[in-house]
Order: sequence, then C-alpha cells, then structure tokens
Amino acid sequence: MDSLPKRDANYVPLSPVTFLPRAAAVYADRTSLVCGRAAFTWRQTHHRCLRLSAALQALAVNRNDVVSVLAPNTPALYEMHFAVPMAGAVINAINTRLDAAGVAAILKHACPKLFFVDYQYVRVATDALKNITAACQPLLVVIDDIEAPTGTRVGELEYEGLVASGDPARHPPRDVVDEWDAVALNYTSGTTSAPKGVVYSHRGAYLSTVGLLLQWGVGHEPVYLWSLPMFHCNGWTFTWGVAARGGANICVRAPSADAMYSAIAQHGVTHMCVAPVLFNVLLDAHRQPLSRPVEVLTGGAPPPAALLERVERLGFHVTHAYGMTEATGPAMVCEWREQWDALPPPERAALKARQGVSALSLAGADVKDLKTMASVPRDGTTLGEIVLRGSSVMKGYLNNPEANEKAFKSGWFLTGDVGVVHPDGYVEIKDRSKDVIISGGENISSVEVEAALYGHPAVQEAAVVAMPHPHWGETPCAFVALKKEFDSGAGEVSEEELVAFCRSKMAHFMVPRKVVFVDELPKNATGKVQKLALRERARELRPRASEKKRPDQARPATMTAVSKL
Repeated sequence: MDSLPKRDANYVPLSPVTFLPRAAAVYADRTSLVCGRAAFTWRQTHHRCLRLSAALQALAVNRNDVVSVLAPNTPALYEMHFAVPMAGAVINAINTRLDAAGVAAILKHACPKLFFVDYQYVRVATDALKNITAACQPLLVVIDDIEAPTGTRVGELEYEGLVASGDPARHPPRDVVDEWDAVALNYTSGTTSAPKGVVYSHRGAYLSTVGLLLQWGVGHEPVYLWSLPMFHCNGWTFTWGVAARGGANICVRAPSADAMYSAIAQHGVTHMCVAPVLFNVLLDAHRQPLSRPVEVLTGGAPPPAALLERVERLGFHVTHAYGMTEATGPAMVCEWREQWDALPPPERAALKARQGVSALSLAGADVKDLKTMASVPRDGTTLGEIVLRGSSVMKGYLNNPEANEKAFKSGWFLTGDVGVVHPDGYVEIKDRSKDVIISGGENISSVEVEAALYGHPAVQEAAVVAMPHPHWGETPCAFVALKKEFDSGAGEVSEEELVAFCRSKMAHFMVPRKVVFVDELPKNATGKVQKLALRERARELRPRASEKKRPDQARPATMTAVSKL
C-alpha cells in the first residue's frame, strides 16, 4: 500500500475556489447573482472573477497578500470571495457596522495590499485611512452602485473598471499549492477589547462548505437570500456553497422586512441565514404565511422557544446552529429527529433551541472539564467548556502567538463557552465566558464598554452585562457607582448623559441601552465583581422606551450568528 504515490491526477489540494469553475461548466446559463435589476449567470460570474483576479495580479498582488473589502452584500463582495484567492491572496471582509476607529484597527493589523470600499462607506474608509501609517497604506478601490452608478471616486481605481482591465490570458489564476494556505482573514467581533485576526485555510473552508451543505440538506439549484452579511465568517461559507450547488444568490444591501419578503416572493427564495434579531423584523411586518416554506439557518443568542414557534407558523422552517469565527462558522447544528415531530410545538421549539451536534467538518466536538480534560457526563446538568478539533478550526490568530497558546490545549480548541451535554448527545450552552453580549448576532465586549464608562469623570465603578431586548435579543446594561462628589449632588449625572458619553466613544450598537445607578457593585471575597448577580438583576430590566428600536440602530443581522461568531 505504501508504494502507491500521490500523483497530480489523484491528489489535488482542497479549495472552495474550485466550486466556481465547476459551476461555470455545469450550470453555465443558470442565474448566479441577482441584485435589484442586475443579474448574472455562472458563466458570466466566472469570467468576471477571472478578469478581477488578473487585474489584482497586474497590481502586484502576490501570494498571501491581504485584500480587504468594506461593503454590504453586493455582487462585488461575492465575486471577491473567488477572485482574491484565485490571485493567491487572502480575502478580508470587514464588518460594515464598525466605525472609522474599528476599521483602522483592522487595517493596521492586516496591512492589506488593496482596500475595496463600497460607495456608501467611503467616508468611514477615508477617515480610517488617516490613522494608517505609510507602510500599511493600501491602494483604495471604490465599488460603485451596480444598478445606478453614482460616480463616487477616491483616486483612480474603480471596481468595474478594474474588472474590465483584467487579462486572464496574461495573468491566469494561481493554483493552490498547499491546501493549508490561507484563503480568508476574518476578525472576531470584539470578545476582547482588541479583535483578533482569524486565518482560514483552503482545506478548512472547503470542508466547512461541503459539510454544512450536507448537514442543512441543501439540494441543487437553491435560491439563497443574502440576509446574513457576507463579512460574517464569509457568509458562514455560503459565498462558496451556493456555487457548489449551482444556486442563485439574491443580494440585498440591507435585510429590511420589505426587502426580504419582496425577494422571497419575486425570486422564490428557498434558503436564508439569519440571526434571531431578524425573526423580529419578519414578525413585526405582520405578513401572511408564506405560500411555500423557506429553510432558515439561525445562530447567535439562542432563539426563545416561543419566538421559534411564531416564526415557523409563518412558513419559515428553522434549523439552529452554533459557531464562532474561529470554527469557520457553524461548529454544531441542531439536527432534527423525525420522532420529535409528534411533540407539542413548545417542546419542539425548546429542542430546536439547543446548539446540537458536531458539524461534519469536525473530527470532534465535546464538553470537557478543563482541569482534567475529561468529558462531562451526558446528564444535561454537569457544566464544562465546549471544545473542538478538526480541519475546519482556524489555522490560528494572525501575529498573536500568545492568544494561540491559550486557545489550544491537549489537541483541542477551547471555545470559551460553557455548556452541558444532554443524554441524547446534544449540546446546550448554559453561559458564556468573557461576558460576551450577543446583540443582533454581533458580539460586544463588556470590558470595552466598561473601559469607556470609566473614562467619564463621574464614574467610580462600572460593570456591563447582557439585558434582554425585544428587538436585538440582548443589549448592554451598565451598572454604575458614581464618585462620592457626584453622588452627593456636587454635579448631576443622568442616565442620558452616560449613554451620550458612550455614544461618542464607540460604535452605536455597543452603547448601553440602560444604566442602573448603584451605591457599590457586588463583589466576592477576593474583590471580584459578581457579574452573575448583575446578570440576574438585568434579566428583570428592560431598555429605556426611547431605546427599544431607534432608527440609528438599523443594522444587518449576522451568526456571530452562530452563537459566537
């Protein structure tokens, strides 16, 4: 057996990029992308990606160079998921909800060769670039509106012009030499004050894509609605997965109720991914049940059973997943069992809200006692940390050896999430380490919000925990103890003032929706703040009436949408 060698004919590096040329050959005339009135076939999408890849190479983009993009769900962002790795480079899709400081932090760390920016985000991008040193200044390429170009330009480079200029005969796609090579660079959503750069391999992205298609039961020719941002774990790998099944990508710049229901009716949408926050958007529109069911994959904060029940009555068939940026998206899927169909709706919804079983792309997923690395019993009560291993786990954090050492232990990746295993083998999260708040599918670091509060001259102590929110699922709630001189009336400090102060210091989705003034924060014997007690208290609170659904909070949903992404 050992005498049989690897050959070019029987050993080819795995890469999700290979799904595109196959789609162009097998599904050539099928619709690949739709965005408003603009539409493309798989033959056209492949040709455009070849030209863009050639143009990138002509601009001296080399292997392992990073190419960043700040854009909503558009054909350009979709095409770049193939064209950038076809040039041998690494795609870095940036969260469009970040402010200029957040974008700048990523650009400083990733040091991209090129930076593609949608016309609506030019102001944020140019403000971010003012804080970048000359050594890391990328070439800026503007992505104009594909239906009605605005003429917005910053410099000479523009996306459609770049696509038109590419010559695939002169600069053909670069082959993937090693499947361990990097294909994507994604940044965590701020579970620490400094988001970390997570590197995906071609192998991991390929296996995650194929595994999720199988586990979710995606057949050929799906019509996929992009209600999930592509910047989230590369759209949970469906940027590549839709090509693998010869489907149609329906792009919407923002997932409003009108946009989603219109797309479902007009294009016959069969599949979509959402964070639980979008369920509220769909329900609040008060529409009639769908004429045919739509498969929905959701993640983020576990959706309440009652919410799932209401959504399914509208015709959305929901599958719950759990994942994180470091796991290339979904790491667990709550696979449905036929026997559960006979249960009452509330019981079905409660089962569906669990995180589920290991993704097919993983070699293992478990809940362990980190002191002994022994698996916890399947009793649904013994707590442990969720751990993962397999090729779809990230290569590691870019330029962060200390974080890499902490993340891996005894052959496992430590998720930082605490959960239990039920007798049927299904995992359920019971708490989150690091006090992560998941709001609308986005992760918010309580430490970062607390640091901003401590910058106010009146604040003596501050602790931030999750509070239920009727629209976003969770939002930050701040418990604040004022300095004596302010507490005694030397200077009046209101909840509105602290909220406004935070709004001036951070992205608006991170701002506390409620501030509770206390004499002193509860602490244990060692002086550590007892956040568990604060979380219990916050569960009984509600955001201020003016904060329940402000216009400036309109934002795309995402899986950290999957439970930690």
